[in-house]
Amino acid sequence: MSGCRQADVRISVLDTSPIVQGSTPRQALRNTVDLARLADALGFHRYWVPEHHGMRGVASSAPAVLIGHLADATRHLRVGAGGVLLPNHAPIVVAEQFGTLAALHPGRIDLGLGRAPGGPRAAVDAVRPERERTAKTFRRQLDELRTYLDPPQDAQVKAIPVLGGNVPSLWLLGSTTGSAGLAAELGLPYAFAHHLNAETAADAMRAYRERFRPSDHASTPTTLVSVSVIAAEDDERAEWLAGSTRLKVLSRIRGSRILLPSPEEAAAYPYTDDDRAEIAARSGGVLVGSPATVIEHLQSVLDATGTDELMVTTPVYHHADRRRSYELVASLADRLRPSAKHQPGL
Repeated sequence: MSGCRQADVRISVLDTSPIVQGSTPRQALRNTVDLARLADALGFHRYWVPEHHGMRGVASSAPAVLIGHLADATRHLRVGAGGVLLPNHAPIVVAEQFGTLAALHPGRIDLGLGRAPGGPRAAVDAVRPERERTAKTFRRQLDELRTYLDPPQDAQVKAIPVLGGNVPSLWLLGSTTGSAGLAAELGLPYAFAHHLNAETAADAMRAYRERFRPSDHASTPTTLVSVSVIAAEDDERAEWLAGSTRLKVLSRIRGSRILLPSPEEAAAYPYTDDDRAEIAARSGGVLVGSPATVIEHLQSVLDATGTDELMVTTPVYHHADRRRSYELVASLADRLRPSAKHQPGL
């Protein structure tokens, strides 16, 4: 099988540690470790886990803890947060956590930063009350964190694990042109959530490239785009596997929150014409199909956004099917090409 490591286009993994129907948080986390080991063997470039709180279907609540375990379990992958939701934390604590990770795993730790709440209001308030989350603007919180990661000699307070160059690679995450503009202004690498907002991806990446100011973090525009991909041996099986996430989307539209159901349950659901129309309108961001179909979709994303790195998330029910989807995506890596818009980055 062709790996990702020598390809012109980098392929990475975004894993929420999904808790599917009938499973448990423990099994979800064990599956994440297994998938990270597979991604490492296949030559994927990065493996990111997000921060969510109080969400029944997501086991990734403590990215710094999980990242340390994944880095121990793998050899080559860059491992990181996609992302830490900065308003939920005191910046010095984030600097200490990721400075520690960078000291233990030099050159392998990424710190992606976002501003979303990351869960239901009650859960987020339990993590950090709103008055504390909003006491400073996101920009001010980000500036404070950057100061801890690169402290002046006379700083009164320092994040001790960071000293000596134990600094993670810093990324800004977003799904809007606003976040793209901030990343460009600060000269930060930028990760765009195509799987959440496919329609805005091209405009956001264009805005980022046009406004980018070189910095110590990146001398040229540096990007990745996260995409939702379900690959299988043929289009028919891929569409069948995608039934799980489509039924979950429909349930959310109808006001019901469910765990990811099995494809068998999804296939047996009595969809109405209105249901099918709703699913079609809301599921276009998921790239589904055989390797021949998926490579066309992925190349279209590369051409539209100008990125040279795709970060793949795969919402399927059975772990074996998820593993197989990533194997098929890895086999496509050396056939993908950066678009003419690409500017080399880190």
